[in-house]
Amino acid sequence: MIASIFASRILNDLLGGITAGVVIGLVALSLVLIWQSTHVLNFAQGAMAMFATYIGMTQLDHHLNYWVCALISVAAGFVLGGATERVLVRPLYGKADINPIVVMVGFLSLLEAIAAAIWSGTPRFIDPPFSSIFFQSDGAPTGLSPFALFQIIAAISVMAATALLFRFTKLGLQLRASALAPEVARLLGVRVNRLLTLGWALSTAVGAVAAVIISTGDTGLYPANMETVFIAGFIAAAIGGLESPGGALLAGVVIGVVMQFVNDYFNSGYAGFVGVILLIVSLLIRPQGLFTKNAQRRV
Repeated sequence: MIASIFASRILNDLLGGITAGVVIGLVALSLVLIWQSTHVLNFAQGAMAMFATYIGMTQLDHHLNYWVCALISVAAGFVLGGATERVLVRPLYGKADINPIVVMVGFLSLLEAIAAAIWSGTPRFIDPPFSSIFFQSDGAPTGLSPFALFQIIAAISVMAATALLFRFTKLGLQLRASALAPEVARLLGVRVNRLLTLGWALSTAVGAVAAVIISTGDTGLYPANMETVFIAGFIAAAIGGLESPGGALLAGVVIGVVMQFVNDYFNSGYAGFVGVILLIVSLLIRPQGLFTKNAQRRV
């Protein structure tokens, strides 16, 4: 009885949706991280993560271990994020809010063009470090594989580390203070410029974790492989709340699960509208995000 339930169509869809949703949640988490530390929305986040993943994963050609290449990708994301803040974003602080958005949209197109010129637009398939074959229950697939378990554990671990950073550490407090009240933070001895750079670096590193997972397996790595996931992650961040790392991850999981059921039981063409509908409903109910507290924040 239990085995038949575990291998049922509904549970398979649920597990598949969770697996896809945690990756969406990771992208949302990277947007929450950059918002909490700099109060800027980075529309090139997906492209930056993709570019960092190319830097790391092409090292597989030199026979480096998968995990070493993954670490290089995350490190490249960290450096790229920090350099982007220093060179492109810092001159825009204090100016119209639309300026960073326009610059980062342009940077997105530039990164995708450079990636296509260097590595071509042909998908590069990367073998997963764990099996992608579903676990079996009485000879039937369960919708969960060792690699899917790795995705879920990695997403939860990164989310927990981010939440702990901002809630319980002095560095997290300084990052929030630098974003909310930079002049006051400077008067209190906080090195605001360095922390703004660190916020961008950390957020791109988190995005690179998501890009490595997405690029591993059947999807492959190509210049535009983060576009769809970034849109879903942006919606998840808005639904969960830009002040809530856990809310962003949970919203990503919900979107992933709902899209999986729509794909299976209805027309797959409708799946793209699911996130938009959920976003509209959540904005009508709670514009600041479902998991964002209304309490005034002290920094």
